[in-house]
Amino acid sequence: MSEEYRRGPHTVYDIQYHFVWVGFSIVPRTMMCTCNNLPRGCFCYFIKYLKERTNNEMKVKLKKFQLRMVLAGLCAAAIMFCFATSNVLAEEAAQSKEAAGAPEHKDLGAVGAKLANPLSSLWSLSMNFEMPKFYDGDLNTGDSKVGANMVFQPVLPMPLYGEGAGEWRMITRPVVPIIFSQPVPRGSDDFYNKSGIGDIQLPALLSVPDKYAGKWILGGGPIFMFPSATTDALGADQWAMGPAVVVGYKAKNWTAVLFPNYFWKIGSSGQDDATTDINQGTLLYSFTYKLPDAWQVGMNPTITYNHQASSGNKWNVPVGLFVGKTIKFGKLPVNIKAGLEYSVVSEDD
Repeated sequence: MSEEYRRGPHTVYDIQYHFVWVGFSIVPRTMMCTCNNLPRGCFCYFIKYLKERTNNEMKVKLKKFQLRMVLAGLCAAAIMFCFATSNVLAEEAAQSKEAAGAPEHKDLGAVGAKLANPLSSLWSLSMNFEMPKFYDGDLNTGDSKVGANMVFQPVLPMPLYGEGAGEWRMITRPVVPIIFSQPVPRGSDDFYNKSGIGDIQLPALLSVPDKYAGKWILGGGPIFMFPSATTDALGADQWAMGPAVVVGYKAKNWTAVLFPNYFWKIGSSGQDDATTDINQGTLLYSFTYKLPDAWQVGMNPTITYNHQASSGNKWNVPVGLFVGKTIKFGKLPVNIKAGLEYSVVSEDD
């Protein structure tokens, strides 16, 4: 079970909390005078404390709102740029196919093989729908709780130096989790559901050119996590960063990749005392086998580890299998996958 699944219901409390504080913050200024008698002095001190706390909380909320707007703008810019370049890529692919006289399925199969490589030169938009997701653990003794989310990920390779097989590239792969329904526990067998945007991740990976790497897929760089969650239950209210590495191998008909990364807290953004500092990592392991007519079969689960979690709640190790096919949607190649995953090791709670 994920860290956000185990956390308590902070959001409802926060909404009521801020509403009350805002109500107190409009107390007339004349009530904030210095008082000689103890009861009135305590009341004035209490009112002053409420105003100061209100201002601090509102500043934190304003900063988080501004951050979300900036990140939303960056994601929108990435989407528009991908769509602007997609027609050019489609036209170049069509011209290349006509010049070479290659069959369409072979061309689409090559696109699918490139998509299996996280460091390829291909610009793409990925939308991974994870639904339904079944949550179970010690906190619920009845049926499993059901959730659903989508991971939106534009892949943006930018050439830095050289060309062809000797091209050095910087690949950014922002990960934007969009939660449709996330069960959050209030207590044993007591849950409510939240929806919104989670904390966004941004890796910046330097890719080693094929000229030097050969059949190997090699790259690495920093990865960042932003406190962009729209509610406390869906994020950690912290800034975090760490290393990310990509190691893989590409053969004629298959591609295998390991993509580990790790995060440590570097700053706070409204973090409460109940939220532990980020000290966690993930490992994406994928294997894709190319079949005839642009079909694919493989797996791409993500192992998660949380060093701050209690014993029995640190690891989640899923296994899975997918089947995919690359098709043409108008002029654009589209890769569609469908698969199942099951956690052979999961959190107890």
